Amino acid sequence: MNPTEQRNELLGQRMIKNLNRRHIEAYYCPTAAEAVKKVSELIPDGSSVTWGGSMTIRDMGIPQLLCNRGTLEVLDRDKAETPEEVQEIYLRAFTSDVYLSSANAISEDGVIVNIDGNGNRVAAITWGPKKVIFVIGINKVAQTVEAALARARSTASPINAQRFDINTPCKTDGVCHNCNSTDCVCSYVHFLRNSRNKGRHVVVLVGEDLGY
Repeated sequence: MNPTEQRNELLGQRMIKNLNRRHIEAYYCPTAAEAVKKVSELIPDGSSVTWGGSMTIRDMGIPQLLCNRGTLEVLDRDKAETPEEVQEIYLRAFTSDVYLSSANAISEDGVIVNIDGNGNRVAAITWGPKKVIFVIGINKVAQTVEAALARARSTASPINAQRFDINTPCKTDGVCHNCNSTDCVCSYVHFLRNSRNKGRHVVVLVGEDLGY
């Protein structure tokens, strides 16, 4: 291993212990390919599965992998043809067996930070699906909870704003203005500091830069 890989491995193992202390099941995978394999292993045949708007999940090819398995009920909002179908998948997510997400940031001691515009993602993370699996790149690790929130607000949110046809100050200049725009992508701020039902939340931490 090179020095970066060694550091990531050590950090990953430390974070697994911190996440376990919060009753969160956790794994460290050095590469995205290994993480994809681990995610698939964590989803039993016959499960219903869906995901939020994560670019990490999409860029890793996880949706296509799950569709190709042929043994899962896949609720894929990207294939919805109308806003009504998208809304139906949002609602069905709460009764799914597995919900996949990434995170906007995670602190070294295991607090997961997410920011949402509509709230469907953070709502499903909080309650509903039987299991929530986070896939988080090492680039999203921040030293403290405060640093994690700052990353989510100042890095992830302005980048995510560029993905959508919205009117926010951060889309204009790339800087968080703590705005109250009707299009605000930071309407809901979520901290997951403890898994109320042990094992419901699972983190797959990846030793590569993934997503925003």
